[in-house]
Amino acid sequence: MTVGHVVVGSGPVHVLALHGWFGSAKGWGDLPLLIDQDRYTFAFLDYRGYGSRQDETGDYDLAEISVDARRLADELGWDRYALLGHSMGGTAMMRTFADAPERVTALVGVSPVPPTGIPFDAESWALFDGAAASDDNRAAIIAFTTGNAHPKEWVQEMVRFSVANSRREAFAAYLPSWGTTDFHDEVPTVDVPLRLIAGARDPALGPQTCEATWLQLFPDAQLDVIEDAGHYPMYESPGEFMADLNRTLDALD
Repeated sequence: MTVGHVVVGSGPVHVLALHGWFGSAKGWGDLPLLIDQDRYTFAFLDYRGYGSRQDETGDYDLAEISVDARRLADELGWDRYALLGHSMGGTAMMRTFADAPERVTALVGVSPVPPTGIPFDAESWALFDGAAASDDNRAAIIAFTTGNAHPKEWVQEMVRFSVANSRREAFAAYLPSWGTTDFHDEVPTVDVPLRLIAGARDPALGPQTCEATWLQLFPDAQLDVIEDAGHYPMYESPGEFMADLNRTLDALD
C-alpha cells in the first residue's frame, strides 16, 4: 500500500516533511507555495489516521511514523533526504533520524517537541488530553500557543482544519507518544545541520523551550526566532519562515 502523501517540486534536494498534531500533509500553511520547485522536492507525509489516511489503522506512535516515513522515502526512490518536522513532527523527526541516521542530510524542527517529551502539569495534560473530543480544547491550545494574537475566526479555522483532517481516535492516541516519550539517549551524534525555528509568541515550544531542551542536548544546533509568530510560523510569518528554512536547505544543493 502506498503511503499517503503530497509531493511538491521536482528538484534534486529531497525533503521529507512530518506534520504536527493539528496538521496533515496539507497542513503547512503557505510553505508549498514558496518552495523553489526546480531545486527541491518536498514529500509531505500523512500519518495514519490523518488526511488521506484517516481510515488507516495503526499503533499511532512515533515508531510507526518513523517506519512510514522511511517507507515513503523508499517508494519515492530516495536514499537520502532532509527531515522537516513541525511540533509533534519535531520529535517524530528525531525518532526517524535515530532509526536511520545514515539516510538524513539535515534536520529542521519548527516549534519542535524535543525527544525528551514534555513535562505536562495536571491542568495542561487535562487540556491536551481532552482535545480529541473537545473542539473548545483545541481552540484554547491554538490560541495559547500563538500568544492569543489572532482573531477568533483564525483560531476556529485552524480547529476546523484539524477536525476535518484527523480521526479523533488517532488524534487522541498520538498524544502519549509525542508528549511523554523520552528517547533522547537513543539519538546518535548529530553530524548533519540541525536548525530550530521558533515563534517568539509561542509560550509552549518557543525559544525558551528550545534553549532549555534542544540546545542542551544538541549544542551545535542553530536557533532562529521569528518575532511575529507563535506556534505556526508557516501560517503566521511565511516569508521569514521560508528564509530560515532555506538557510539550511540551500547548503544541500
